[in-house]
Order: sequence, then structure tokens, then C-alpha cells
Amino acid sequence: MTPSPADQPLPHTPGSPALTHLRSDGTAQMVDVSAKEVTTRQATAQARVSTTEEVLHLLGAGELPKGDALAVARVAGILAAKKTPELVPLCHPLPISKVTVDFQLSESAVLIAATVKTRGVTGVEMEALTAASVAALSVYDMIKAVDKHAVIGDIRVLAKSGGKSGDWSL
Repeated sequence: MTPSPADQPLPHTPGSPALTHLRSDGTAQMVDVSAKEVTTRQATAQARVSTTEEVLHLLGAGELPKGDALAVARVAGILAAKKTPELVPLCHPLPISKVTVDFQLSESAVLIAATVKTRGVTGVEMEALTAASVAALSVYDMIKAVDKHAVIGDIRVLAKSGGKSGDWSL
């Protein structure tokens, strides 16, 4: 079956990337990755939950009213990585082979790092971002009883490897 002209990505100006998730008529499409090579791919993303020193002490000591927030957030992040295509409409379902979610407590924040690995035809940046974001939401949910003013932010990809575009890191 020959693709219709609408199935082609929108044209772009030289020097700017093509918008592969948009067809020439401007409607959304899931990108065809069937011709891409299977490689090992990995991405790491972070999120930050800013809160008070007192809350960070309670968090580190496992003394929050709701219990062990970091254990709950870790599992939430892992589950979120696996559910990414259900949450982000144009993401491809991927055979995720590994997810780690780690926490670093500072004087003013919890820094969350999520790493996702697969062997597939497309990257796992969105899965890593989703894992870090949902882990941050879970931390917020667990600490909101003692800090309603906590702030989630600084969500970004820190590194990716594998695939045609190669490796990248901050």
C-alpha cells in the first residue's frame, strides 16, 4: 500500500529538524520506525522536588506520616516507565529491559534520576522522563501532608545512548 501524501512529514526549513510526528496536512501520526535498526538504547532523566530541610530530614529518616516515600516513589517511577505509551499518545510500546530510579537528598531538594534501557528501534528518553516525573509526583504526594508548598521542577533528559543519532549527555 502506497502512503498517501498526508502521511509524509511536514516540510521544514533548511537547518531545522523535520516534524516527524505531523503529516503534511498537519495531523498527528505515530512515526514509522519499522526500518530502523535494533540497538541497545538507554536514557537518563531527572526531576527535582524542592522542599524544606525538615521534610528532607523526615524523608531521609523514613519518618513521614505516610511512610517510606522513596520506596513508594521508586516503584511508581518504574511502573510509569512501563506505562509511557499509555500516557504519551505517540510513543511506541517498547520492550523495556531495565529501569532504575535513584534519589539524592540535598539541603533543599530531592533529586531523582531515572534510567531506562531497551534493545529496540527507538529511544527511551520519554520513558526516562516519565519515570522521573511520576517518581517526583509520588514524592510530592507522600510529603504534601507536611509541606504543601513543595515544588516539582528541573525535569530534563541528562543523557541518551544508542541509535542512529549516537550518544549524548549534558
